[in-house]
Amino acid sequence: MIHWREATVERLREQWPGAAEYDVTLHDGMPHDGMPHDGMPHDGTRGLTGETIPALAYTDLVGKPQPGDRVLVNVSALELGLGTGGMALIVAIPDRLPADPQPSPGHIVKARYTPMQTVVLGVDEQESPHHEVLRDATGIDAMPVILADLHSAVPAILAGLRDANPQIRAVYVMTDGGALPMAFSRSVAGLRAAGWLAGTVTVGQAFGGDLEAVNVHTGLLASAHVLHADVTIVAQGPGNLGTGSPWGYSGVATGEAINATAVLGGRAVASLRVSEADERERHRGISHHSLTAYGRVAMASADLPVPLLGGAFGDRVLAQARDLVQGSAGRLRLHEVDVAGLVDALATSPVRLSTMGRGLDQDQASFVTAAAAGRFAAALLL
Repeated sequence: MIHWREATVERLREQWPGAAEYDVTLHDGMPHDGMPHDGMPHDGTRGLTGETIPALAYTDLVGKPQPGDRVLVNVSALELGLGTGGMALIVAIPDRLPADPQPSPGHIVKARYTPMQTVVLGVDEQESPHHEVLRDATGIDAMPVILADLHSAVPAILAGLRDANPQIRAVYVMTDGGALPMAFSRSVAGLRAAGWLAGTVTVGQAFGGDLEAVNVHTGLLASAHVLHADVTIVAQGPGNLGTGSPWGYSGVATGEAINATAVLGGRAVASLRVSEADERERHRGISHHSLTAYGRVAMASADLPVPLLGGAFGDRVLAQARDLVQGSAGRLRLHEVDVAGLVDALATSPVRLSTMGRGLDQDQASFVTAAAAGRFAAALLL
């Protein structure tokens, strides 16, 4: 069930392509029949009269709220205290609905059968100017495809790529395991503005990229043949879903993306999720997410860049990687990567580096490992 609230827009806090964040003051949460929205007495949680909170609006979906507007707000994630997605979302401006969009081609519905479903032009559908190209495309011609579990790896991978070759043309394919709207990612907005990304593709139920595609396969084909990528990065949007169980996490799709890359004749580069600061033992060293996705889900071959981090922690990561390769029946190829200069390269990122709330200083190994995957992939193009 959704936790609904009414609120009044106070001011614009920040905006970027496709999204805007506002301060909104919540009303008392009581519908017109005088009962709380959930039919139960208030228990003192969020949503009481007068509280001012940040709320995000996807402006392509709901329009652009203005100070003084009454808005309907979904506070469910805020009530749960979630991490990346734990914020209020503006669902509608009921007293000032946006105008209907201009007629346009496209019939691909994303966020299907939800109240917020949206219609987009798929790069691969018949009305698309790129339909014939994708209809006839059979592969991606050995293009390196870097797979990553977490969205936070994307800017770090790009730092490694650009340290090796600042002119490299990189495209981001966002899968639908985390946030569905591309606009949720301030990192992508900043990377696009800085010229670090040549383009973006949203696949599956994700939407809002420069191109929309039905699945990872057509997303990779679009990256190669429409956006002319040298390298493609595939990762879910912000907000990894995990349950603390071996298989119950959204990043399992990373292994499936390796299979898609292989089917299309690409060269999969498996970026490891590594942490030296995570308090959870299952994520220390190489995360169990990477061990499962690359070791058990992926059925096709992939390169496994392993950073030479040094010290006892570096030895642990290298030993885990060797065990992973040994158990892969020859599918994974281990490559030791020198990390000299990568910390300096990461410091040039035009967007804030953050993974699970930790920055470069708090979990350096996480970002260096992702950057090492970028460095390795760039070397494949020489």
